[in-house]
Amino acid sequence: MKSGFVAITGRPNAGKSTLMNRIIGEKVAIVSNKPQTTRTKIVGVHTTEDSQIVFIDTPGIHKPHNKLGERMEKYIYTATQEIDVLLYVVDCNLHENEYAKEQAALEGLKKSDVPVILVVNKVDTVEKVKVLPVIDRLSGLYNFAGIVPLSARMGDNVDALVDEIEKYLEEGPQFFPGDLITDQPERQIVAEYIREKALRLLNQEIPHGVAVEIEKMRKKESGTYEILAAIYCERQSHKAIIIGKKGEKLKDIGSRARQDIERFLGAKVYLELWVKVKEDWRNKEAFMNNIGFE
Repeated sequence: MKSGFVAITGRPNAGKSTLMNRIIGEKVAIVSNKPQTTRTKIVGVHTTEDSQIVFIDTPGIHKPHNKLGERMEKYIYTATQEIDVLLYVVDCNLHENEYAKEQAALEGLKKSDVPVILVVNKVDTVEKVKVLPVIDRLSGLYNFAGIVPLSARMGDNVDALVDEIEKYLEEGPQFFPGDLITDQPERQIVAEYIREKALRLLNQEIPHGVAVEIEKMRKKESGTYEILAAIYCERQSHKAIIIGKKGEKLKDIGSRARQDIERFLGAKVYLELWVKVKEDWRNKEAFMNNIGFE
């Protein structure tokens, strides 16, 4: 069989995680309309009779502003080493001033001899006639091995992307069991589901200062899971916003997260959430290690 490792990169909000989830067929990476939703390398495995593609979803390329941002930048760098193909994902709704930012992001890829496939995403949101000029502009910025316009959200042309990737893979071993779709521990996936709901329900400022730690997770004899999770924020004022009036916001986060967690675990879940303040945690190395950013 053909096999290999494929990193997915690009600027924030291009739809990288949505693309990987679509290819894998399950939600292994959380999705929101907030930039830098993805904070670590996330692996998704796509296996067929003829091939196994190991996808590595990375945080969006951005200028770091704290220790967490520096770690995210490091994840991007390490994820793009020792790979077979790199997917560079771009939102086709580019404004004129964004081409320079794309060019700056692409500069760092020129040091590698790995084939780079340009993925022009979200083509379902514009008229087809407007996609070609975007492709023309971007193709002048980098010598791409291939270009695939698609809609990760709708699934349009995603199969063509997989076919394009397989052109650059060689015969090799099956790295993971055929039924495995991710290497993430259950606790990490559960924590990410909770963080995703917080990202979606909170305003622009707070989400970047939110982290989730699973303090307790056990399966009872009845088959029900008991999960206790802490949502960390950086300010006391943020804690009040996350909890909401009479606790309604926190209940909403928990209710929506529980639905995803139950679907993922295939069992009933009792989920208890607490909100804790950890000032400036994004610059505290030891704390980030403790909650899974090692």
